[in-house]
Amino acid sequence: MDRTEAGGRPRGSGHRTVPHTADLRVEAWAETAERCIAEAVRAAVESFADVSGAVTVAERAFEVTAATDEDLLVSVLDEAVYRLDADGEIPLETVVGPIRGGEGGRAATVRCRMADASRTPLIGAVPKAVSLHDLRLRGDSGGWACAVTLDV
Repeated sequence: MDRTEAGGRPRGSGHRTVPHTADLRVEAWAETAERCIAEAVRAAVESFADVSGAVTVAERAFEVTAATDEDLLVSVLDEAVYRLDADGEIPLETVVGPIRGGEGGRAATVRCRMADASRTPLIGAVPKAVSLHDLRLRGDSGGWACAVTLDV
């Protein structure tokens, strides 16, 4: 059974990492922009941490604002990188609230269940920053898809 849409994007929601020279490239897809951004965070986390046995140590909520949907994607990933660096926490689950606003700016509330990074096995290079090069977050009648490169 074919599980892809006509445009080649897998059905439903999901994520994957793709080969990229010296950095980490993640792709994600979902029915909504909000879920697509959350899938991108999950892909980034799964690239460097085995969270299968991790337990929630905190719940965090934060507001992101940006000029575009793509900038919202960057802001959410930037926050995940920051929380790891500053607080030693890894997002186990990310929920992006409804994206609000229009052409003048976009905003969303993000909620994350966090794990203690010091108690989570690291299996890959930890992202240090989000690259703006070849950044994509686009929607059509089949859903949303994004691609982003993370500096490791």
